[in-house]
Amino acid sequence: MDAIERVTQEENLDPQDWDGMRKLGHRMVDEMMTYLETVRERPIWQPMPDDVQQFFKEPLPQKPQAPESIYEEFLKNVPPYNMGNVHPRFWGWVIGSGTPLGALADFLAATMNPNMGGGNHAGNLMEGQVINWSKEMLGFPKEASGLLVSGGSMANLVGLTVARNAKAKFNIREEGLQKAPHQMVFYSSNETHSSNIKAAELLGLGREALRLLPVNSEFEINLDALEEAIKRDKRSGHYPFCIIGNAGTVNTAATDDLNRLADICEREGLWFHVDGAFGALAALSPQLKKIVSGMERADSIAFDFHKWMYVPYEVGCALVRDKKAHYDAFSYVPTYLAKHERGVAAGPVWFSDYGIQLSRGFRALKVWMSLKEHGIEKYGRLIQQNVDQAHYLASLVRKEKGLELLAPVPLNIVCFRYASNKLSDQALNKLNQEILMRLHEEGIAVPSYTIIDKNYAIRVAITNHRSERSDFDLLVHEVLRLGKALQEKPA
Repeated sequence: MDAIERVTQEENLDPQDWDGMRKLGHRMVDEMMTYLETVRERPIWQPMPDDVQQFFKEPLPQKPQAPESIYEEFLKNVPPYNMGNVHPRFWGWVIGSGTPLGALADFLAATMNPNMGGGNHAGNLMEGQVINWSKEMLGFPKEASGLLVSGGSMANLVGLTVARNAKAKFNIREEGLQKAPHQMVFYSSNETHSSNIKAAELLGLGREALRLLPVNSEFEINLDALEEAIKRDKRSGHYPFCIIGNAGTVNTAATDDLNRLADICEREGLWFHVDGAFGALAALSPQLKKIVSGMERADSIAFDFHKWMYVPYEVGCALVRDKKAHYDAFSYVPTYLAKHERGVAAGPVWFSDYGIQLSRGFRALKVWMSLKEHGIEKYGRLIQQNVDQAHYLASLVRKEKGLELLAPVPLNIVCFRYASNKLSDQALNKLNQEILMRLHEEGIAVPSYTIIDKNYAIRVAITNHRSERSDFDLLVHEVLRLGKALQEKPA
């Protein structure tokens, strides 16, 4: 068959039965809304049986399959074995819980399916509005720049890329780091998120260029150690260019003294980047805002909507005070991306000029709809509610002789362990790890874990709008039950 003959048999991927697809879509919406509505009636997490694991080893499909049967396969093999973060007792890592309207917004965004790299269409104006709202939320100037990204890791990379390029004393985009007159170095506490270490690697600076400094008893960066490190690097002929301040560290939710860091950056001529993946949003609570005071003085801020604003994955944001520096760090316009005066190729802002991606999904819609649905005041109350819940859990831990609090609780993270004077720290580490796995396997709750002063900690990070105080009562009860049972179990 030649090309002319093939044209007469052209195909597309739209359904042959639109009414059938519409009916299936209605069923999906109904069943997924019920899935969320009845979330408390199911275990948070359960292990996948062998037949489910085998299902995901099936070979590449060669022939069509009816959408209804595909959906049935999904229902059988995916929702029952979900990660569980929509559940009220999911407190692992720092993972948000999503909302029903946010999920529907993702459906709307995927249906429209615009490329948000640029162009003259409403989606780009909406992203610009969401960025402007973000600046207002965090006290950033109106003329600042911003970009919606996949999450905090990419937001940190964007901010630190601008920092590196803006502070380099040569044209780093043209010449590369091999032409750097001095080794560029930057600073953060040893509690900084791993994404900043990855950023050091990806930016060609190397891990050694990021000076990870000790913390004080509150897990905040030691300012004396920072000052001395800057002096030492200058004496050694290195070139300090940036300080990363943490607004809510991932281990304990500690926040560095951001005003002091801003002062140091102003005095030393350094870029001030704030990693506020979740903690930056404490600014939305009138009672908590003082904790992140000084963040508004940053040159760049990274934060997530999908953590402490409960928007479905994935959407983060990078804000950059100097719009020109942001543009200069990323813009590259070949002829096929040249802007026109009219038509789809027009438009005031092309977001591809402010980040790595040219192909970008419509992340703005779920943020825009969520902010309109709830209003910023309610988000402030929910963030405060999560912090109050963390303090409530900490109070329960302090009351129990069999539990031990392992770190301060400045925001929404509680690190504790089952404790017994009959066991060594090594034995307690092993016991608490087993307690955590049992909590997961029995579908009771999903905290995560960390190490605090060599002690294995059960770590509860509360970025969940569905959690209630009774959930924390249950957690404490079950940790004590499991700890006692495991401790009494014969070796």
